[in-house]
Amino acid sequence: MAWPIPEINDDNRAFWTGGETGRLMTPRCPSCFSENVAPAPVSGRGHVYSFTINRQQWSPGLEVPYVIAIVELEEQRGLRLLTNIVGCPVDEVAIEMPVEVEFVHRGDAFLPVFHRAEA
Repeated sequence: MAWPIPEINDDNRAFWTGGETGRLMTPRCPSCFSENVAPAPVSGRGHVYSFTINRQQWSPGLEVPYVIAIVELEEQRGLRLLTNIVGCPVDEVAIEMPVEVEFVHRGDAFLPVFHRAEA
């Protein structure tokens, strides 16, 4: 898939570069949205909270179909990421499916995507 390269700055650096060492980093509190916290690693395990299948090729090189998902991480209810599900046929993705993170290296960033995990 032709993922875009995110613009990295001081506010999001830990999130976009944590994958270099295999760590998914959360940059802020999802409950109060406070930025007065330090990035912290999370397990990278969770479940599909919601998803959609995109079948439109919006740009050249974009492989379709693909899954856009909201993954809820196991550390905290409501701790969710907008991401892609990879390595799984699109018709097998389901709500509550257990997933775990992997990273796609693009430029200086390591994009967190998720694949099906063993239950």
